[in-house]
Amino acid sequence: MHSHAMTQSQPQTFTPLEKRVTLIALMIVFLLSALDQTIVATAMPRIVGQLSGLDLYPWVTTAYLLASTVMVPIYGKLSDIYGRKPILVIGIVIFIVGSALCGLSGEFGDLPLLGGGMVQLIVFRAIQGLGGAALITSAFAVIADLYPPRERAKLGGLFGSTFGLASVVGPLVGGFLTDLPTVHLLGYEIAGWRWVFYINLPLAGLALFMILVKTPRLTHRTGGRIDFVGAALLLTCFVPLLLALSLGGTAGWAAPHVLGLFALAALSLIAFLVVEARVENPIISLSLFKNRTFATANLSAFLMFMAFMGMVSYLPLYMQMGLGLPATTSGLAMTPLTIGLIVAATASGFLVNRIGRYKIVMVAGAALTALAAFLLSQTPPDAELPDLMWRVTLLGLGLGPAQSVFNLASQNAVPRDQLGVATSAGQFFRQVGSTVGVAVFGAVLTHNLAAPMKSAPAAEPTAQVRSLSLAEIEKMAVGAHQGAAGEGAVAVVQPEVRAAVTSAILGVVFTGFLVCLLGLASTLLVPDLPLQASRKPEPLDVRALGEAPGEPPQPDRGAG
Repeated sequence: MHSHAMTQSQPQTFTPLEKRVTLIALMIVFLLSALDQTIVATAMPRIVGQLSGLDLYPWVTTAYLLASTVMVPIYGKLSDIYGRKPILVIGIVIFIVGSALCGLSGEFGDLPLLGGGMVQLIVFRAIQGLGGAALITSAFAVIADLYPPRERAKLGGLFGSTFGLASVVGPLVGGFLTDLPTVHLLGYEIAGWRWVFYINLPLAGLALFMILVKTPRLTHRTGGRIDFVGAALLLTCFVPLLLALSLGGTAGWAAPHVLGLFALAALSLIAFLVVEARVENPIISLSLFKNRTFATANLSAFLMFMAFMGMVSYLPLYMQMGLGLPATTSGLAMTPLTIGLIVAATASGFLVNRIGRYKIVMVAGAALTALAAFLLSQTPPDAELPDLMWRVTLLGLGLGPAQSVFNLASQNAVPRDQLGVATSAGQFFRQVGSTVGVAVFGAVLTHNLAAPMKSAPAAEPTAQVRSLSLAEIEKMAVGAHQGAAGEGAVAVVQPEVRAAVTSAILGVVFTGFLVCLLGLASTLLVPDLPLQASRKPEPLDVRALGEAPGEPPQPDRGAG
């Protein structure tokens, strides 16, 4: 008790070297996590070619997404109980182990229980996701421990821009590594695509070393017991929900197993809310939702990321089908969006740091995103690539602030002992919003394709599109650029089919505009609390949820 009292009465201080080394290590960790999806996506065609199992293709991404999403709030609570540093170290170790196993997938043929190489890769990607969940959550929480909110805004912008950088660099690095020649080592052949996973080992190892040696022991731990029942119910709620959203687009939303998964998710959610309201140390404290800043900022982030992923996922397909671009070129054509996102994320962080306010930046970003979505939905059928690119650039500029400012607003408004939970909750709602966006907007696309063609005679080209799945349409788009001999190319080049698909995709973008308007409305409700410029304790008691003029004073935060 005495040592705890000492910790509370004396601010924890950090040397500039500790801060600097920790920040570099966190940037490495953060970049690895952000790069992982884009690098692997580029290598997937080669991986499928070697490991076979085309029907399992989507599960390589889904497994990582499921594991990383559902573990985010659990890691957040664990970091509040046991400290950020040990949880971050555990996350990096699991990520390293998962990466190594992914690289070894199929290397030793079929394995007991796991089976062939593709199933092995899916299981190992889930392990990698379990570690990846701790990387981003803990990185933001450690920064919150080391820096006061106003200074943190600047760093949040830099970290937010890392996501944009990863989407540009990822495909290039993934393509380079995948094309590396096969090497022979200790009697085994190591194909180029395996380096997509092995590249994580030295970089994550370096970050782990830096964190172990230089990151200070952060003395904010709250103690308490783990809410095992709440954690289990969280898993049985969101794993079925995310699975149902992933399967609904292909198996049909009315399929018995999809409806069963939704029912299980709903029952688990009700049980989770009942348990969290009664348990002493909940995974997600329901009292946080009484905090107006926390509730509205996370609702806004959920809606903005839902719209973002829902639109961005189908824009490359629009470029391939509507503008006739090859798949590789359509990927590069998304670069302006990324550049706009990087510029806006970085600039918004510096701006918030300078003015000490976040709401004006959040509202401006949400308004610009909605405007860009509307302009994209009104793209003329005969648009040239430059006409589309300036609209996409606007979308990136609008989305930039969402990468970090929403998270900052939540952190700034909650008590220090709930900082980890608040940080992880923000990340959790963004990831669930992204997943929901892709699934729901995919359903909108399927509906848009079918609706105007119900009366079309079977012989008409447009009638062919009605029964196609999204994956088949994507395959047709790629086939159109593999020469006239490619099957499906004949159907794609027919103007009626092209017009039907592009019109349906623009309808999806308009849905994104409507969701952006909802996001803007909820952003307007976020209270504009001033950001603390230092960690020095305030003389006033500002712990009242939803009414604090800044982050509540916590003596153990350190004097920086």
